[in-house]
Amino acid sequence: MSLQKTTIIDTKYNFQAETEPLDADKYSKTLQEYHRLLWSKPLPRGKMFELSKIGQNRLYHKSELGEVTLSSDRAIATFSRWKKMSRIVNMIPREKITEFVNTTETIGAIMIWPSNRIGQMTTINGERGFNRKISDRLDLTIECIRRYYLGIPSPLYVVFKRYASFFSLFGDFRGYIDFFLLQDAVSTDYLNVNTSQPFDNFESQPLPKNVDEYIEYMENTIEFVKARNRRIEQYSINLQ
Repeated sequence: MSLQKTTIIDTKYNFQAETEPLDADKYSKTLQEYHRLLWSKPLPRGKMFELSKIGQNRLYHKSELGEVTLSSDRAIATFSRWKKMSRIVNMIPREKITEFVNTTETIGAIMIWPSNRIGQMTTINGERGFNRKISDRLDLTIECIRRYYLGIPSPLYVVFKRYASFFSLFGDFRGYIDFFLLQDAVSTDYLNVNTSQPFDNFESQPLPKNVDEYIEYMENTIEFVKARNRRIEQYSINLQ
């Protein structure tokens, strides 16, 4: 009789519920351990990307490949607490907003980025939040990463260049996507990112302008997170 393999990553686990009212990215030890387990693995060219846990809930790598400190980022904007979005959000049933928010608190909606400051300038995580043309959206961040590997300017190109040594670890866009299990965010040929509306090629702030746009963005985002969670769950079966 064969034993059924089980996952050691709970993809339904809500990290913010663990640390409320404190920020889960900074205080959830479960989240820190999940990141360590998931992303300590061989890079596309075969070298091991081993991560160790350090203070302030961060992760650290040092080898002949270089040295980098990384921190967690719940990477998807729900806009549920944005004042300028309140008129639209208040028109959505509260249970749908709650489902959306809770989904973005699971591992499928969370990323790690380099957190060591370079020249006292903003980190990737900081720039994603402050840049009005990104507005903390993960799909648009991934589109900027695609353009970065192609040498095409984008709202995040300058900050990505500061962390060029990090992005070089993955070789190319496909390598980055596969490493972080983001295949559900791109087309099967990796040539396009599945960006949700609204998106006007970074011409303006990409916030939903009405209820229909918000619902479309919400549904597309939930679908992506659930798909990535399934991918993470399948991957993590082999971590035992």
